[in-house]
Amino acid sequence: MTPTLPVPGGDAIAGTANGHRGPDVYGPVGRSPWLDVDWREHQRWVLVDGQPVNTIELGSGPPLVFVHGLSGCWQNWLEQLPVLASEHRVIAMDLPGFGYSPMPRDSITMDGYVRLLEGLLDELQAGASAVVGNSMGGLLAAKLAIAAPERVERLALVSPGGVSTHQDPRRVHALTAMRLIELALAGSVGWVAARPGLVTGRPRLRAAALGVVARHPDRLPAPLAAELVGGAGKPGLMQALEAILGCDLRPRLPEIACKTLIVWGDNDRIIPVRDADIYAEMVPQSRKFIFPDTGHVAQLERPAAFNALLRDFLAE
Repeated sequence: MTPTLPVPGGDAIAGTANGHRGPDVYGPVGRSPWLDVDWREHQRWVLVDGQPVNTIELGSGPPLVFVHGLSGCWQNWLEQLPVLASEHRVIAMDLPGFGYSPMPRDSITMDGYVRLLEGLLDELQAGASAVVGNSMGGLLAAKLAIAAPERVERLALVSPGGVSTHQDPRRVHALTAMRLIELALAGSVGWVAARPGLVTGRPRLRAAALGVVARHPDRLPAPLAAELVGGAGKPGLMQALEAILGCDLRPRLPEIACKTLIVWGDNDRIIPVRDADIYAEMVPQSRKFIFPDTGHVAQLERPAAFNALLRDFLAE
C-alpha cells in the first residue's frame, strides 16, 4: 500500500490578467497553471535501493529535474513544473526526510542524497538531464554535476549552498532560525496548509512561516503560501542542516563542466548574494543573474521572469 498523496489545491489566485511580466513583478500574476493540474495523475512512488521517493513527473521532451532545498518539498517548484512541461519531461521529488518521502535508513548526508538522485534518474531512465536546484538542492545539483558529469547536461543553481554555508557561524544562526520556525509551526502546519485564507489573513503568521525565505511573503498568493508552509516540520531537517554545514564545494567547483546558470536574490537572508560571485568565478562555463528585491526562493518570488530566464538558458 502506498501513502496517500496530498496534492496542491486551494482558492484561485487573485491578480491582474496575464501580460508582460518583467523582473519588477513580484509573485505570480493571474491564475497560476498549477492550480488546474490534477497532480495525482503525475505522482508515483519510485523505489531507489529500497527507499520510497515521492516523485512527480509530467510533460515530454528533454528531461528537466528540479531539486528542492532545506525544509522544502517538490511543491517548491509549482510555478515551474506545468509551465516547463510544455517543452520538457519535468521531474521533481521529495528528498528522503522531506515532503512525503520517509526518512532514509542511514543518516542523511549530501553524498547520500547525490547517490539517491543518481538512482532515481536510473529508475526513471532519464539519461542526461538539465538539473535545477534551490539552496540545499543547488548544492546537490552541483555535487551531482561533479560526481556524474554524464548525467547533467545543463545546470541551474538558485541560491545554492556549499560556500558560505560551510561552518560559517552567521549562516548557522540564520539556518537555525528556520528550525525554530519549524518547531513553532510543526504542531499546526497541516491545519494551516488546509486553510490558505488563514495565512493571508494573519500577517504575523505569514511572516513567521515565510519571512525568512521570501522578501515579501505578504505578496505571495494564499494557495502558494499554504503549499510552502506545508513543507515545514519534517524529520530530515536537522540531519540535513548538519550535513550542509559540513560541505565545502569550493575546491571542486572548477570541475563542473556543463553550462551553468547562477541565480540569486539580492535580499537573500539565508545565503548571501556575494556567494553568487564565488560561484560565477569558480564554475568555468557559468553566468549569473541577480533578481532585485528578492529573497531566497527566486523561482517563486519572480516566477514569470525566472521561467523565461530558465527557458532561454535551456534553449541555448
